[in-house]
Amino acid sequence: MPEATSPRSLMLVLHDVAPETWPDYQPFVQAIDALGNVPMTWLVVPDFHHRNALGRSPTFCRLLERRLAQGDELALHGYYHADDGPPPRSPGEYFMRRIYTHEGEFYGLDEGEALQRLEAGLALFGRQGWPVEGFVAPAWLMSEGTRQALRRLPLRYTSTPQHLYRLPTFTAIEAPGLVWSARSPWRRGLSRMLCDWQCRRWRQASTLRLGLHPVDMRHRASRDYWLHTLLALRAQGREPLTKSAWLDRQARA
Repeated sequence: MPEATSPRSLMLVLHDVAPETWPDYQPFVQAIDALGNVPMTWLVVPDFHHRNALGRSPTFCRLLERRLAQGDELALHGYYHADDGPPPRSPGEYFMRRIYTHEGEFYGLDEGEALQRLEAGLALFGRQGWPVEGFVAPAWLMSEGTRQALRRLPLRYTSTPQHLYRLPTFTAIEAPGLVWSARSPWRRGLSRMLCDWQCRRWRQASTLRLGLHPVDMRHRASRDYWLHTLLALRAQGREPLTKSAWLDRQARA
């Protein structure tokens, strides 16, 4: 555990990064860049919803290369970010895969299927020359088979909403996260109240993760919330770090 005197930090994490989501993110990223010295972790989907293969988007790949050169981090975020597995077989599985989300790609995969997709994603990163240390499952949903597959790969971490996990041991490190559900006005209102409460609750936490999604960028309320929250956390003395940089700090503590 980090010592109480360790500097407090924040992590700005962009989910669902793909060519079609970049227009949503672009104005926000430009606003963050204007602040200076705010590294970000980009969760990159190799073929978002089977229609955004990175290999067919050289301009976007060059953009990601420039982000790496600026000090940002790229992490693997599923492969398709779409749940295209067999139909749910139980009420609980139906809830997770059809009500909670339709994008829990790694929720129902066995070890072999998960390993195949993970290795394909890592191979794509390798062809692009992109370093990769982390994997985040879409909607943070992972089957036991996915967990076993991750133990076999040269990755450093994975994460859930409240923890980062060192691989291959799955050693949990507390790293609470804020996230919005911005698809409708009532969800945005509830998200604001919940995140405000969580910010107060976790005021003394050693780190806070801000988990942004493309849909957040389509609504002024959620977009402005993330910008203002970032500014407020920096004013409290929190240092922006990528996930990998934060793990480096934990290892030294």
